Amino acid sequence: MTASFLLALRPPVPVAARVVAFRQAHGVRDAAATPHITLKARSGLSPDLTWGPAVQAVAAAAQPVEVKLGGPRLFPGNRALYLAARSPGAVALHLALLDALKPAQRFGYEGAHMTPHLSLTLGRRGLDLPALLAAAQTTFEDLDREPLRFLADALTLMRKAGPGAPYVPVNDWPLGPPRA
Repeated sequence: MTASFLLALRPPVPVAARVVAFRQAHGVRDAAATPHITLKARSGLSPDLTWGPAVQAVAAAAQPVEVKLGGPRLFPGNRALYLAARSPGAVALHLALLDALKPAQRFGYEGAHMTPHLSLTLGRRGLDLPALLAAAQTTFEDLDREPLRFLADALTLMRKAGPGAPYVPVNDWPLGPPRA
């Protein structure tokens, strides 16, 4: 069983707490247990971590990223229920990571067309995502009316121990030059 990695932005603690509470209230347990906005998933992020210095260099050259977190949505085909995240800066950081990592293969959702999002739950057999969408629309209705703006100031490395395990934060790299 090989670990897998992803690189993400994390929302403010109060938002993360709301997401965790929603997931707990609806019995959701999946890889998205720690609230995050994925910037780069598995491809190019090998278990040997040889890519670490390249990622650190990208983070150091970047600036903190503004994110506008909106209401809940479903990806086509009920692949996931998520909170919309509008952020040209997140897309730019994603592209910089792709350029630095040069993965041998890219996922179809990678590139300039990526959709920044914060997953509430991943689609799976037996899970009624349309019903969960209705519950999420009630829980997060304030974000539909007025998206929450926040500044992400770190790129988080997250690790998944193996199939069925959640991604957990391992390390944070500050965005921008080191602070004194």
